[in-house]
Parts: sequence; structure tokens; C-alpha cells
Amino acid sequence: MSSLILQPGKYEIPMGPVDRADPQPARDEEFEAASDEQKGRQLPVPQGYKILCVIPRAEEHFEGSTLVKPDSVRKAEEWGTTVLFVVALGELAYKDDSKFPKGPWCKKGDFILTRTYSGTRFRVAGKEFRLLNDDQVEAVVEDPRGIMRAAA
Repeated sequence: MSSLILQPGKYEIPMGPVDRADPQPARDEEFEAASDEQKGRQLPVPQGYKILCVIPRAEEHFEGSTLVKPDSVRKAEEWGTTVLFVVALGELAYKDDSKFPKGPWCKKGDFILTRTYSGTRFRVAGKEFRLLNDDQVEAVVEDPRGIMRAAA
């Protein structure tokens, strides 16, 4: 079983092989009591040209200080982020040679930039994920720290 670590010490999302025959927790209480591995199996498998991404966790402190951000501020930063982490690609993502003549715009494990609130948004195990179309990727970012959405 391997884990996908988005920011050291922040959180992990188990990313092992998905065994669909394994029983899934059905009720909220069962889900809360489930292991990280079982929760990780709740992740959908992107289909077609979709890309599954997770939102990196916002920093707990304001930049350059020891002041702790309120949960509401951190959540707002996470919801409105333009930076996502690619978890998986659907089997048809970037296969259209006429649309992507130079190949894929991103791969599993990349940090990408996309439009704010884009894609299908959902939560699994308390983490927000998004399903995007392959052509919604606007840039690949080597180090996303310090990239923030511009305020209106």
C-alpha cells in the first residue's frame, strides 16, 4: 500500500489498489471508524477524459508569522484555490492527438493551476477533490507554495 503525501506532516491519502469486492462502509459512523485504507477506497476512478485532483491543505499560519489562521479562513483558501494535485487520469485523458499534439499537459503527481471552483467538487474523508476535464489544466507548477488566488 502506498500513500500520496501532499504536504509533509499535513495529511496523507492512501492510494493503493482498489478492490471493489471489499465491503464499503455504508453509514457515517462506519465511515468514521474505517481505516485510512478503507477511506481511500472511497475515491472515484476518473472515467474518459477526466482528471481526479485533490486540493492541497492551506497553511495553518499566516505567512511569516506564528498567528494561526481561523478554520474559516483556511477553508475559504482551500475552496477558492487554483492549485490542485493530480491523483489520477481517466483512460482517455490526453489521448486526442488533434487536441493535444504535443502530448499530455500534466501527469499523476503534478501540481496544476486551473480556474477557481472549476470541475466537479466533492469531499471524501474530509478532503475536497475535483474532477476536471483534461483541457481545464492551465499550467503545471513545480512548487505551489506561495501561489494564491488573486483577490478581487
